[in-house]
Amino acid sequence: MALTQRFLECSDDASFAGVFRVLTPQLLAFYRARGCEAGLAEDLAQEVMLTVYRKAGQLRDRALFRPWVFRIAKNALCQHYGRCARQVDTVDVADGLERLAAANTEAATPAFEFMAWMSVLDAGERDAMTLRFIEQWEYHEIAAEKSIPI
Repeated sequence: MALTQRFLECSDDASFAGVFRVLTPQLLAFYRARGCEAGLAEDLAQEVMLTVYRKAGQLRDRALFRPWVFRIAKNALCQHYGRCARQVDTVDVADGLERLAAANTEAATPAFEFMAWMSVLDAGERDAMTLRFIEQWEYHEIAAEKSIPI
């Protein structure tokens, strides 16, 4: 409590170092208890401590310092999971080109070329391409139908 008060009164590097030494293990335990692996827990704890260092002056009620820190920790974890949920898997185009070359296509028309490219895709990708370019569906319609992000 004395370390916290000293940090809140005089937010310098020395007072923050004491708060950092006390809170970081608690934050790591907080994240591990929620299933985070060690590396992620350390990254999130550092992110939280950086926020604490930068925004400690905005805290209105100093008695609520600890709950404030753990609310920041909870929000950081929610933001991390939100970023993970929005990540989209990418495809290596070079791999697709190699598979297409291996298919030994002799496309004489754009339709044959399209079908050759379609044969390189997996079933889900083929369905999306069929809906978009053959059935003329809009991207948002495909996303809604397949329950995938646009």
